[in-house]
Amino acid sequence: MGRRPLRARTVSPRRVAAIDCGTNSLRLLVADVNDAGVLRDVVRRLEVVRLGQGVDRTGRLAPAALARTRTVLRDYAALIREHDTAAVRMVATSATRDADNRDEFVALVQAELGVDPDVVTGVAEAELSFAGAASVLGDADRALLVADIGGGSTELVRGGDGGLRAHSMTVGCVRLTERHLHDDPPRPEQVAAVVADVRAALDVARADVPLTEPATLVGVAGTVTTVAAIALAHDRYDPGAIHGASITRDQVHEVTERLLAMPRGERAALPVMHPGRVDVIAAGALVLRTLVDEIGADRLVASEHDILDGIALGLARR
Repeated sequence: MGRRPLRARTVSPRRVAAIDCGTNSLRLLVADVNDAGVLRDVVRRLEVVRLGQGVDRTGRLAPAALARTRTVLRDYAALIREHDTAAVRMVATSATRDADNRDEFVALVQAELGVDPDVVTGVAEAELSFAGAASVLGDADRALLVADIGGGSTELVRGGDGGLRAHSMTVGCVRLTERHLHDDPPRPEQVAAVVADVRAALDVARADVPLTEPATLVGVAGTVTTVAAIALAHDRYDPGAIHGASITRDQVHEVTERLLAMPRGERAALPVMHPGRVDVIAAGALVLRTLVDEIGADRLVASEHDILDGIALGLARR
């Protein structure tokens, strides 16, 4: 028997629930949205389910990954009901886009949440990430280039100086780790293979997004915020301290080299490291370092607001 549809409750049209189902993590935001479009968090949760485990190699969502996702979705559904949420949207991204058996995933979500997942295109994913970041960082006079480094893909979107221009690249921390980084620490030729993949993807992206024109580079999602926290020598992961923090290109290089030289145990011991990122953070840092180098950015602003906030804002406007 399927779960009772979560949209049945209509207590407050301003309280919304957004779920972002990526290749590595499954995140929930329950938020109240005021008339000015400002979010107030009620619940913000992250669980690493690694839905994209093996998808780059097999083209299918693994049974174990689907089972992990089901368990977390069941918990999220209970939280959504507990907080009298009026409207729910679940967005699924790279791993689900690429999977031949996405129908199994859709059926799972329908059973647990009572809503259909929205499997968005890479461009739509980029635009949602931009909306989330720009809601707290952007202004009408500042061009932003937002980079969302995920598990299966990396989205680039430029805005703030005209219409949005976006591109999705099939390079992400999980995909590239599984594809190339087979030793711990990785060998130089494995690192070079990751960099080559990212450079090739950026060469294609340039046709859709101006990458070298002046703009504030904003990085969102766990790879960027973790690299920033390491660069700033934080002794714990504090989203409030990370959000809006600026790090230099040299700091990105330094952190990336440190992560590449560390065995798994040392990465896991870093006080800001989420356990679900330990095995993929080096590949994510390589994506970030290559991006910074290729576009000639001197610095990067880290944002804790991303696609999840974009989903919630869009849902509140419906």
